[in-house]
Amino acid sequence: MSGNEPVNILLVDDQPAKLLTYEAILRELGETLIMAGSGREALEHLLKKDIAVVLIDVIMPDLDGFELAALIRNHPRFQTTAMIFVSAIALTDLDRLKGYEYGAVDYVPVPVVPELLRAKVKVFAELYRKTRQLELLNAELESRVEQRTAELAQANAELERRVEERTREREMALAQVHEMQKMESLGQLTGGVAHDFNNVLMAVLGNLDLIGQNPEDPLTVKRLADGAIQAAERGATLTRRMLAFARRQELRPEAVDVVRHINSMVEMLRRSLGPSIEIRVEFEEKLSLIRVDPNQLELAILNLALNARDAMPQGGRLTIAAARQTVGANEIANLGAGDYVRLRVGDTGLGMDEATLKRAPEPFFTTKGVGKGTGLGLSMVYGLAAQSGGGARLASNPGIGTTIELWFPVAGSGEARPLRPPPIASAEPAAPCSVLFVDDDPMVSSSTVAMLEQLGHRVLAAPSGALALDVLRLEPKIDLVITDHAMPGMSGMELAQRIHDMKPGLPIILATGYADVPASRDASIARIDKPYRLERLAALIAAVMGETRSSAPAVPALGRAALG
Repeated sequence: MSGNEPVNILLVDDQPAKLLTYEAILRELGETLIMAGSGREALEHLLKKDIAVVLIDVIMPDLDGFELAALIRNHPRFQTTAMIFVSAIALTDLDRLKGYEYGAVDYVPVPVVPELLRAKVKVFAELYRKTRQLELLNAELESRVEQRTAELAQANAELERRVEERTREREMALAQVHEMQKMESLGQLTGGVAHDFNNVLMAVLGNLDLIGQNPEDPLTVKRLADGAIQAAERGATLTRRMLAFARRQELRPEAVDVVRHINSMVEMLRRSLGPSIEIRVEFEEKLSLIRVDPNQLELAILNLALNARDAMPQGGRLTIAAARQTVGANEIANLGAGDYVRLRVGDTGLGMDEATLKRAPEPFFTTKGVGKGTGLGLSMVYGLAAQSGGGARLASNPGIGTTIELWFPVAGSGEARPLRPPPIASAEPAAPCSVLFVDDDPMVSSSTVAMLEQLGHRVLAAPSGALALDVLRLEPKIDLVITDHAMPGMSGMELAQRIHDMKPGLPIILATGYADVPASRDASIARIDKPYRLERLAALIAAVMGETRSSAPAVPALGRAALG
């Protein structure tokens, strides 16, 4: 396949008008567009043609999108075919999770943004084209290596040296083709995370089931409800950490308390590494803050811990230690003179011989089998240390274990920053007020409206940003707006800006379950992370309304009401 040869893109939807829309959006990509009006017709095209990308509508008669995706993934030819779901109805988080479980690479809501859909399809079409080209290159390389090997059987020592060089080139080319997925650490965490979430769901469902069986016993109900809440908070903590790992951003170094940061990871590391591996932490007292990107530091430690786990198949001990060190000029290779914190991560695993140790930090070098490692973890750790102004050193002995030392520069005295934002100070409960609540998820909306009514507020609910603006035009007595951020059509941040233009100074609380919501410069916009408890919501409302009323005439209390 040449670099400009078009690939086949299959569009599956039972509505001809939508197929024509997708065709109009994707036509300028210059690829071959094939349209199917049903799942069965789509399967016929797949069996007859080589398809690069499949765009599937979720809601279809006879065979819906999820069922079609399952059939595609179960066929050995289509294990890696890129599938993108498109839906105007199935837009809940559970629907998206279901889509990804069935093998989708993306999930696009309707109405689609033409440029965004075109860009997503282009990425996977190019990936398919490049993959096919690399497969052809691999076949050509294998053929050339076999031919050269036959010739070298009768050649002299110089020709044998060339065979070794060509063999190394072939191995590197094959490794780059097969090891295309980065962030191997997150992939290895999948099983552990699924296990943890199953435990959380088991605790929540079990306690709620027992509450349903014992509704008349207040003490039992209180105890079981507390158990369900604790399990849900554990799930929320796990979700926040995974969102932090999943952030895609440039390095943002800041002052980090390495002791608190690593201690906050220990529980997750224990669950990820398993019971056969002991984790020991050794920290110098009153350790200085270091200057590093905290999210990348967590990812680096996780990479090193997972490497250690793989090196200790029969179990062992992982030690994480940190101490301050003053380094002189030329004392440590590639490390300037100054004050550092040395972070040491060591294991009692199989270790490496001298030849393997020399190549270990190289990108794409791995001792694991094909498909089990990208070879990018250790090189990423070395890169983080270097980009942070520090350095790294690796030591290993076969049968004894491996130790990596990382040096990070000490942060300046004025750079101190807490690991997490400080909690909202306790405040007197807010007086009853009129609240406009905006969320496209009916379950979230129902539960949050009930929480607000429990606090004595009058609540108007809107399922979208557009309807929320209509409510604001029709209902002048709105004291506070609480809105979700991730909503189709208009995001919470966009809604907040529109509200600011309509009613400057109206306090807004932005609720989100994502890690990378952009910060707002508008002081009237507060933020609360999902999931949140009643006490947290009440405290934030009290703080926001207290600031508002301290600079404005008092608003008379309103009665309670709800609008669906």
